[in-house]
Amino acid sequence: MKFIFLSFLILFFSTKVAISQNIEKAYFAGGCFWCMEESFEKLKGVEEVISGYAGGITANPTYREVTYGDTGHFEVVEIIYDSEKISYEELLKNFWINIDPFDAYGQFCDKGYSYRSVAFYENEIQKILIEKDVKKFEKKFKKKVVTYIKKFEIFYKAEDKHQDYYQEYFENYLKYKKACKRERILSNIWDS
Repeated sequence: MKFIFLSFLILFFSTKVAISQNIEKAYFAGGCFWCMEESFEKLKGVEEVISGYAGGITANPTYREVTYGDTGHFEVVEIIYDSEKISYEELLKNFWINIDPFDAYGQFCDKGYSYRSVAFYENEIQKILIEKDVKKFEKKFKKKVVTYIKKFEIFYKAEDKHQDYYQEYFENYLKYKKACKRERILSNIWDS
């Protein structure tokens, strides 16, 4: 019996280690982090999406500081994903189709620096993939893509009330999304 239990433990922990080796993170800013959280959580292979802040200089910023202050941060989502099930390229594709890459003032009805779109990269491969997409979209649409491309430094998790907002306050979230005309604008850009 001891042997069977020991074998089970070895198998369990070796499986956990193997699984955790495929877990990676990616970071994107696309205006309201509630909407970005929803769009990424629907993808197969995404384990978790966390709303937060990145790209700025203030340590441990609050929502109020990011939105109304001068922290340099953006509303960002941290995507925790299994790279065996979904690739960074697929995450990047989902990012693009959920933003307006031509809006230099924010996203949809959320305007201001903290609502600008940003594709963060952690290595040269990711940077090259982002830059390749930017060139492709500029050629296709004959417009300048104004989405920032920034090296990822540090992520600060947003306050609990912002996590899973689209699920916790579903009706309010739908009203907000409709008022911002998010889906109509996205359709006009990407369905053409």
